Amino acid sequence: MLPAQEAAKIYHTNYVRNARAVGVLWTVFTITFAVITVVVFIQPYWIGDSVNTPQAGYFGLFHYCIGNALTSELTCKGSALDFGSIPSGAFKTAMFFVGISMLLVVGSIVCFSLFFFCNAGSVYKICAWMQLASSTCMVIGCMIYPDGWDSDEVKRMCGQRTDKYTLGNCTVRWAYILAIISIMDSLILSFLAFSLGSRQDKLLPEDFQVEGKGEQASRYFTRYDA
Repeated sequence: MLPAQEAAKIYHTNYVRNARAVGVLWTVFTITFAVITVVVFIQPYWIGDSVNTPQAGYFGLFHYCIGNALTSELTCKGSALDFGSIPSGAFKTAMFFVGISMLLVVGSIVCFSLFFFCNAGSVYKICAWMQLASSTCMVIGCMIYPDGWDSDEVKRMCGQRTDKYTLGNCTVRWAYILAIISIMDSLILSFLAFSLGSRQDKLLPEDFQVEGKGEQASRYFTRYDA
């Protein structure tokens, strides 16, 4: 049977290894989530036409294309830098919140550099709060977006039965669905980051944490060197 100190040392080593593995997975999924939010923000496929719509086309947060009844060619308008080109105030508001959500996730990736300068537990918690705020903004954006479906441009594509939160003959496209899925992703990542942050102190043995840091550190390493 192993001595108590040796068993504790092995347990501590395994604990650190497992925590680092989970941290690496969290980092990879955070980067993947950031890519998803950028795609959701940029792509104009939140809603689109169907076989029953008067015109072909699709709408995003700010960019949209509608078919011409005579030539069947798509006429595209809308820019994130030109609010006047966005057909609905609700679309503008949704774009703002989804954009903030995207920036928060990208900001959490920038915060990875703080691991080299700050306590790891604090960095995890900062990223967790940013990801939680990102999911909140995404929720608000997804909830506000259908409020703009009563705009003239949307009705021109989807038909006169279209109204707020009623899509008429149009259909929800993949970017909107991906935005809703990203909300759950962000919540899971934020809770995982909170968990990693709260467990950082446990990566050291208890007798390393109780008293003065300098004296305990010296005593801890001297014990194992012996």
